Amino acid sequence: MRLLSHHFSSKDLLHMVMCSSTWLSKVQPLSAWCNFKCHYRTQQPEQGRKQSQAGEEQKQNKKQGPSIGSPARIQKLIASQSDPLLAKEIFDLASREPDFQHSYATFHTLILKLGRSHQFSLMQSVLSSLKSHQYSVSPSLFSHIIQIYGDAGLPDKALKTFYTILEFNMKPLPKHLNLILEILVSHRNFLRPAFDLFKSAHKYGVLANTTSYNILMRAFCLNDDLSIAYSLFNQMFKRDIAPNVESYRILMQGLCRKSQVNKAVDLLEDMLNKGFVPDALSYSTLLNSLCRKKKLKEAYKILCRMKVKGCNPDIVHYNTVILGFCREGRAADACKVLEDMPSNGCLPNLVSYQTLVGGLSDQGMYDEAKNYMVEMMSKGFSPHFSVVHAAVKGFCNVGMLEEACEVVEDILSHGEALHTDTWGEIISRISEWDDAEKLGNLLEEIIRAEIKPETRIVEVGARLGEYLMNRIKSKSRKG
Repeated sequence: MRLLSHHFSSKDLLHMVMCSSTWLSKVQPLSAWCNFKCHYRTQQPEQGRKQSQAGEEQKQNKKQGPSIGSPARIQKLIASQSDPLLAKEIFDLASREPDFQHSYATFHTLILKLGRSHQFSLMQSVLSSLKSHQYSVSPSLFSHIIQIYGDAGLPDKALKTFYTILEFNMKPLPKHLNLILEILVSHRNFLRPAFDLFKSAHKYGVLANTTSYNILMRAFCLNDDLSIAYSLFNQMFKRDIAPNVESYRILMQGLCRKSQVNKAVDLLEDMLNKGFVPDALSYSTLLNSLCRKKKLKEAYKILCRMKVKGCNPDIVHYNTVILGFCREGRAADACKVLEDMPSNGCLPNLVSYQTLVGGLSDQGMYDEAKNYMVEMMSKGFSPHFSVVHAAVKGFCNVGMLEEACEVVEDILSHGEALHTDTWGEIISRISEWDDAEKLGNLLEEIIRAEIKPETRIVEVGARLGEYLMNRIKSKSRKG
């Protein structure tokens, strides 16, 4: 288009681009540039075309004045272009026309179009051109520019945009500050520049708010600078900036990450005393940390108080405490936690049951493990093969073969398949009572059935289970 501008006036070029767009708009939404090229190829030879065009232009100027279109029409044409470079060419052509002035909407549209296509140098040139006009610039324009730089991974340019806002005789808003801070702290090397901007923002009339503090607190906690995060938290009260639930949670997570769980509990108490209602994530963080530090009594106490303090415990909270008790060999206490769940409006899930059954098996409480396994299957949950194997192996190890076979029978009756190792565990325990070769053939049949998962696995398994039960009962009567 620059080459053609030597032969055409900018008004002529824009007029033909817009005309060609109008002619083809009802046929196909092609770009204006392609339309213009098709139009240009059909024109008369160069010399005659220039003469007739000049004459026609003089007539038009006398009758109607400039005819390149209104600012609104140019803005619409630029907005319709999928190619940002073509949009910039159209913008430049219109800019060269005497007495033509783009609308603010045109600047806004073109700046964002160039920025989102990573044409940053062109975007800045249009932004500089906008600065020379006396438009009232929308704050949202700078929010978009900051986000564009953030998405492109250019924190330095996002930071520079803060000072660009000042060049437009505008005062940056807290949302501009917070957006820049979020972008800066996401890059470890820009944590210090973010902190410097945070501390100096008030000089430019921008007051940090709760969100600003939260952004910096989280960043310093993740950077293991807990003392700075704590200092920022205390600073909020001195400056009459009210912390929110997120502020407390960020600091609690930082304390738990540093294994300072007692301070985190104190912070929870302070939070409750000030009338805040901790959210579910705050409690999850604290319960998990308490359980890992083996402070199970404190964890259970907090779990019981949650509902009273306005936050209903959910499945994550209960499962965290159940796991904590089972890890410490206190499966009986874990059973109590599971039994409390329905009365508090939370039903156990697969994880709840499997954790508990595994914990009971590890402690040799096989009867209780079997009962909870039956209960979980009655609720439609399928136990993991490792949980079943642990229970069966446990019964076998203490000589309770009949109970082991009952577990197998329960599993098979619910349509579940046993792992080959579980079959081997039972058969090896009773091989002294039966023909080893016969049992080996039966086990081989089971393995083949498991390789081809069809309904006959249940049938074959049920027959084996029934066979084992009958053999055990028969031996018991003879003994």
